[in-house]
Amino acid sequence: MSKVTVIGAGNVGATCANVLAHQDIVNEIVMLDIAGDLAKGKALDTWQQAPIDDYSTRVIGTSDYADTAGSDIVILTAGVPRKPGMSRDDLITINAKIVSGVTKSILEHSKDPILIVVSNPLDVMTYAAQKTSGLPTAKVIGMAGILDTARYRAFLADALQVSPKDIQAVLLGGHGDTMVPLPRYTTVSGIPVTELIDTETLNKIMERTKVGGGELVKLMGTSAWYAPGAAAAQMATAILKDENRIFPCCIKMEGQHGLRDVYVGVPVKLGAGGVKQVIELKLNEDEMALLNASAQAVKSVMDAYDALGL
Repeated sequence: MSKVTVIGAGNVGATCANVLAHQDIVNEIVMLDIAGDLAKGKALDTWQQAPIDDYSTRVIGTSDYADTAGSDIVILTAGVPRKPGMSRDDLITINAKIVSGVTKSILEHSKDPILIVVSNPLDVMTYAAQKTSGLPTAKVIGMAGILDTARYRAFLADALQVSPKDIQAVLLGGHGDTMVPLPRYTTVSGIPVTELIDTETLNKIMERTKVGGGELVKLMGTSAWYAPGAAAAQMATAILKDENRIFPCCIKMEGQHGLRDVYVGVPVKLGAGGVKQVIELKLNEDEMALLNASAQAVKSVMDAYDALGL
């Protein structure tokens, strides 16, 4: 019997729970929010959708952590969303306290869950969750790379007038302006993207990807939710079904690419138990320099989190 808890019943959390329920692979999904009636309402709405969309996953809402007991996976979406003019790093003080507190409460009721972190600033919140929980690093995973590559692939699909299904891509580094798209590892049905698009257009797409979250904040006045929620659900699905999917995820570097004790996005094999393998790419000097710069930017915010003394 499998159980997934989604912390936060806002737009991202509710979308994640809804997408995961549609997979019909979980016995129970618990949505927890400090606004208990909001969580109950969205859970009830999703449960009432089950007869229409033909799934059996039971969805409940609560504000009581006791209801999360025995969770196999906990997806952390709680926190304050970005507002226009805010960077992800501006959120650190508020959201670090939220993520640390949530993590402690979860572990009071679930002994050894896998944590998928969605709260921003993503890389540092993943660090906060691991540091607070003391769980193995393979079980504390940040959702960023799937979302970032999805944006990259969507922009490429528009430019090339092809289906996004046929585009595969990899990005490395922090979730933000310093992320590192890798054109050498971007293909369209196996064809290198560099053979299908000019350098100037590709560079513009990569730059747009780096600020993709900010673009949506400007348009909507708040953070995105459909793609982030679906991305977190996809990670949970890969773990629950032991699919051994290759996804870019935020994890703790332990010597890969010469990086250590910093949380950045890299390709991993995701299946039962969490991260089964970190895949180390053969980067050239330029790519390595960009990854190092991104890691340094993340480390500076990690240091700011440590200074909070949470």
